[in-house]
Amino acid sequence: MRKIYLLFGLVATSLFAQDYKDTNAIEVNLMSGNVLPHTPDMYHLQSHPDALMLSFSRQTHGTKEWHSAYNFPDYGGYFLYQNFNLPALGEAYAIGMHYNFYFLNRNIQLKLSQGFAYVTNPYDKVENSKNKAFGTSILDNTNIGLTYNKSNIIKGFGLNAGIMFCHYSNGRTKSPNSGINTYLLNLGVNYDFDGKSQNKDSIVDKKLFREPIRYNFVVRSGVNESPIINSGQYPFYHIGFYADKRFGRKSALQFGTELFLTQSFKDFIRYKANAYPELNIDPNTDYKRVGLFVGHELFVNRFSIEAQLGYYIYDPFKNEISIYDRVGLKYYISKKIFAGFTIKTHLFLAEALEFGVGVRL
Repeated sequence: MRKIYLLFGLVATSLFAQDYKDTNAIEVNLMSGNVLPHTPDMYHLQSHPDALMLSFSRQTHGTKEWHSAYNFPDYGGYFLYQNFNLPALGEAYAIGMHYNFYFLNRNIQLKLSQGFAYVTNPYDKVENSKNKAFGTSILDNTNIGLTYNKSNIIKGFGLNAGIMFCHYSNGRTKSPNSGINTYLLNLGVNYDFDGKSQNKDSIVDKKLFREPIRYNFVVRSGVNESPIINSGQYPFYHIGFYADKRFGRKSALQFGTELFLTQSFKDFIRYKANAYPELNIDPNTDYKRVGLFVGHELFVNRFSIEAQLGYYIYDPFKNEISIYDRVGLKYYISKKIFAGFTIKTHLFLAEALEFGVGVRL
């Protein structure tokens, strides 16, 4: 009898492991769309790009807690090729990581992807002065897609169609850097290597999640250049302190302040004071800025997605608008130590690509 019980236990364990084993899938999308000019000096760069995106995904089935909490998402890597069909812009090749989140019985897919791109035809004073979008060959690439997805229609093959927003920018590590935004309509095919039927939408977990207010200290840094082309790259230091309150398993709200020490502003202030005397700018104007911000952090696993909106309460130079925003990824090395990669912008105009480290106490 004990042998029968043991055999039954082994079979049950095997079936359980099979049900929850993560699986693999691949997706290929063809895309076509339009460049979205966001400043007047971008209108001459309007074009109709074509693109191809290849995504390899690890499909989750509940081996970890966050799988069920986020309705069994996919995660993995992507390759994106984009031809802007305009000589001044050339072509772009991007790689990075992505998450796919599912809604409405897994028929609607939200794709969030972040990586780096290489562009073939950046700005050059002599050879390509029309390209005010890319000041460097290496850029940040961010993509947001919303598609109707139907998996496993025939022997693991499925179809999907939707729209994707693509953004390229170097975060003004070097000027010029207006960046490029495009929207693309996509049609694709996906293939599930294991032919495993997907999980249905998970039941909402109503368990209470309690956590006290946490206090965070973060230092972000990198290099950037003023809007004056070839004015030189200088380091910046963005030092922030904020409190966050976690509401449930997924979300935390933030409120804090930060100090911006942007070294490239020193020369830029002196340049504008001398080049534009009618503006009455004091060449000794303080380059430092102080901001207040509110934010939201979406906890996934060790990764989280962060978005903040701020306002300068101290900004003597006033070169930009008083409102700024920041989006990016954080990775928790431990429960208290994190690292992050974010982009700070003023609406559509990037100021800095920030690499940060911090503590959450």
